[in-house]
Amino acid sequence: MSTKIYPIGIQNFEKIRNDGYLYIDKTALMYQMVKTGSYYFLSRPRRFGKSLLVSTLEAYFQGKKELFEGLAVEKLEKDWIKYPILHLDLNIEKYDTSESLDKILNDNLEYWESQYGTRPSETSFSLRFAGIIQRACEKTGQRVVILVDEYDKPMLQAIGNEELQKQFRDTLKPFYGALKTKDGYIKFAFLTGVTKFGKVSVFSDLNNLDDISMRRDYVEICGVSDQELHDTLD
Repeated sequence: MSTKIYPIGIQNFEKIRNDGYLYIDKTALMYQMVKTGSYYFLSRPRRFGKSLLVSTLEAYFQGKKELFEGLAVEKLEKDWIKYPILHLDLNIEKYDTSESLDKILNDNLEYWESQYGTRPSETSFSLRFAGIIQRACEKTGQRVVILVDEYDKPMLQAIGNEELQKQFRDTLKPFYGALKTKDGYIKFAFLTGVTKFGKVSVFSDLNNLDDISMRRDYVEICGVSDQELHDTLD
């Protein structure tokens, strides 16, 4: 039986590993996903481990081998290459106006531009994002990893306000579409959310996403299964 403490409410993989919390090893499935595709979407309810999975992917693509000591991926991965990572977390803001989404996108873009530069001709969020992806690849010599957590939070918070939902959709659709236009510069992209919108999806310009939400081979990629719980307690 493990004597480690289960990390309730802790979603940072590096903190869990460095501070000695219990980690249910998901890295074999993570490695399988990384090695068999490039663009993924995962839908799960809140508090089902999506953010921890995103954090684990971030540490993996940062090449932080020491954090994975004793986990399945330690024996699977041989190279541990460090990639440029663009991590957008939309779970940290309240979206009650169109300006709230604009602000968080602009703040993230400005941070990335401080690392990878900007161009005067990039006047929209989507053009800026596309330019950052290309320059990040050119500057580092490695293709870019894109991680988006809770892509749909603005849309969900605008349910009941059709005008605000349309504004959010019109902003996010071309923004995510930048991933397709810069495909050659992208190593891996992983987007999470609570739901997947249908005909009005903000992903309609990004039609190469592999939705693994209902796939049996990835059912245990985040969260804790009954078997994992019993294996840990026995």
